[in-house]
Amino acid sequence: MSSVNYELYTWPTPNGRKVSIMLEELGVSYQVIPIDITSGKQNEKAFKEISPNGKIPILKDLKENLYLMESGVILHYLARKYDQFLPSDNKSYYEVMQWLFFQVGHVGPMLGQNHHFNFYNKDVSPYAEQRYITETYRLYEVLDSRLSTRTYIAGDYSIADIATWPWVSRFPRQSVELERYPHVLRWYQSITERDAVQRGFKVLAENEVIP
Repeated sequence: MSSVNYELYTWPTPNGRKVSIMLEELGVSYQVIPIDITSGKQNEKAFKEISPNGKIPILKDLKENLYLMESGVILHYLARKYDQFLPSDNKSYYEVMQWLFFQVGHVGPMLGQNHHFNFYNKDVSPYAEQRYITETYRLYEVLDSRLSTRTYIAGDYSIADIATWPWVSRFPRQSVELERYPHVLRWYQSITERDAVQRGFKVLAENEVIP
């Protein structure tokens, strides 16, 4: 049995699943350390010593004795370390990086607010509900247009797809009908079929069904 290379401090959220999917795609060994964000575990002193922002996921590279926060940074770190899912030529590299940052700066925050107001706190703020639903639809339109001319978001399957797919997998919480976005639907279904994606999705959520 190979030694464990990484510790993954996580919970089954879109951001947490980005990293577990990446680790499964790479086929490297890792130990999962649950951080139950529903019970406030992320706010405990011990966790905040390695995660100053009090957020999951955190990845510890045991060989380097290095803790990394922020899921986008973790994906980039792993992609460069293993030379996978991130092209090396300059043009393609920045193509992927643009869409990785698109997910980190737009898809995650806006869809996350949609979840907050339209799934967890329905009818608290009609203005916020409409604001984030409208922005969610706009972002799906951006993705659908992008995917109308290519199989994956930035050319070949990459960390841009790995970062974005877990957020799209929450479409039932976003008032989104994927059939309205046929290119996103095709992309989503093709990635869902990947064994590593299915394994990564199930981390700490063995009984949860992928929508």
